[in-house]
Amino acid sequence: MAVRRRRRDEAAVRSFAAAVGLFSVLPVRGLDDVDRGHARGAMLAFPWLGALLGAIAGAVGGVAAWQQLPLLGPVLALATLAALTGALHLDGVADTADGLGSRKPAAEALSIMRRSDIGPMGVVTLVFVLGIQAMALASVPGPAWVPFAALTAAAMVSRLTVTVATVGNRFARDSGFGALFRAVTPRAGAIVDALLVAGALAGLGLLAAGPRGALVFAVAAAVAALVAWGWGAHLLRRLGGWTGDTFGSLIEITATVFLVGVAFGL
Repeated sequence: MAVRRRRRDEAAVRSFAAAVGLFSVLPVRGLDDVDRGHARGAMLAFPWLGALLGAIAGAVGGVAAWQQLPLLGPVLALATLAALTGALHLDGVADTADGLGSRKPAAEALSIMRRSDIGPMGVVTLVFVLGIQAMALASVPGPAWVPFAALTAAAMVSRLTVTVATVGNRFARDSGFGALFRAVTPRAGAIVDALLVAGALAGLGLLAAGPRGALVFAVAAAVAALVAWGWGAHLLRRLGGWTGDTFGSLIEITATVFLVGVAFGL
């Protein structure tokens, strides 16, 4: 029994380390050769990496808000989150906007998304995504730490959508970073993650604003999940499958909807 528990603990640590190494700039040893096993573990740990990064970013923003700088706090928090992820997901939402905005057929749109530059649609999308997120955080009432509990929750919920998406095998390309996660997540693992995230959301909501906060976080997460489903369905129809960039867009859009929902609800 103790041996099995130790093995489960070691597997959880390896999964989290894989998520850190793949989706953040934090250094991790022993991840030079990434395989499907690393990818599976990273996807299962992805929501919890989001919670960690969101909490770090929230702590930075909370210090500014505590110093009576309510507008600077959200901007610093989002800048910290972008720095911790190497702006990976922001780059994804910008590239996706450029590809979709081109109105080209799927193959040409995917080619545009692979370019290293960012076009006008990508720039405009980044401005609105970050602007809405910052204003939503600034609009959340309560003590300085309440908006940043919401940011922690948003980072966790948004990454769960990618964990769920990687249960399927509809990918637009056979190569590239995104293709590494083709059907990599076990359905049972995604369900367990979803249930655990729901519990964590309830806890964060209670800490933020009591029972009302738990309800608001739950409703915001449900709305964000519905929007994520609709956005994902559109991407699959338009582009024929997932890519790393579309996953980035899924994360940023889900986080934005969740934060707006919390701002309206609280």
